[in-house]
Amino acid sequence: MARVSAIREQLVDGGMRILERDGISALSARKLAAETGTSTMAVYTHFGGMTDVIDAIASEAFVRFTRTLTEIEETDDPVADFFVMGARYREFALANPQRYQLMFGSSVGSLNRYHADLTVTGNASRRADFAVSFDALLTAVRRMIEAGRIRDDGESVIAGRLWSITHGGVLLDIAGFFGHEDRGLTEVLAPLTVDVLVGMGDDRDRVHDSLASATTRIGS
Repeated sequence: MARVSAIREQLVDGGMRILERDGISALSARKLAAETGTSTMAVYTHFGGMTDVIDAIASEAFVRFTRTLTEIEETDDPVADFFVMGARYREFALANPQRYQLMFGSSVGSLNRYHADLTVTGNASRRADFAVSFDALLTAVRRMIEAGRIRDDGESVIAGRLWSITHGGVLLDIAGFFGHEDRGLTEVLAPLTVDVLVGMGDDRDRVHDSLASATTRIGS
């Protein structure tokens, strides 16, 4: 069993390398076998086909992404914690652009077949292992509501609004529209998020204090 798990892990890691280096269109059983020093038979022995390989890559990507979002120290300032989470979100996406677009994009080969209507279901995926990262955002939203920082329009709806800002900004950043000196974060995404949080009931000076606290933590 350990040997089977090790080979599966080897194939998933190899698939991630191909994905990030060459894009999802380059993922094939032949290339995966060459990348990992195995055989195409090994690919089909451990996975039903390349669709299952891609799902396994995505599942592992979501595990790592969620770890990035949740391995953040919670403080008594949930808004500062949210800003730190947003920065970590962006860092992951910029470091793993192909993986990110597989997880949340709409192109052929992405996981759009698993997307859920969060305005109806309260979550972003029909697969529990793909939904865990959205659960992290829901937790952050819940903490801000409970602290009285923003009004309660419904956790999933607020999460959808905040995700829309972050996702849109990240995609533009990946495409190079904001350069490569973090101006997309400091001049676009952070100020826009401040405006939205103020619009949802928070005090502007207090939000700026939270952002300053988060900025110190991000840079440390």
